[in-house]
Amino acid sequence: MTQFFIHYSLHFVFPLLIAFVFFRKDWKKVYLIMLSTMMVDLDHLLANPIYQEDRCSINFHPLHTYYAIAVYIIMIFFRKPLNIIGIGLLLHMLTDFIDCIIQN
Repeated sequence: MTQFFIHYSLHFVFPLLIAFVFFRKDWKKVYLIMLSTMMVDLDHLLANPIYQEDRCSINFHPLHTYYAIAVYIIMIFFRKPLNIIGIGLLLHMLTDFIDCIIQN
């Protein structure tokens, strides 16, 4: 239950806080962009089985690899909206990484 709370707080509440604190003028738009980055999880559909409770997503799914994460880091240095997308993707990877730590 604790992992569930941490996971979904980091996916929904933390991006809201970042959007509101750092992008106050456009916080609603920024928050929606960050939420849309959760579509990165569509790469889970390529796995067999699609869902495995104890599997660590980091470096398993194509859009969760270290190479993809490097691209997300580079994205934060571009202009809006690419930097916001990069931030959202990095937050997503951080959330999944925390899940990996909790599981082990």
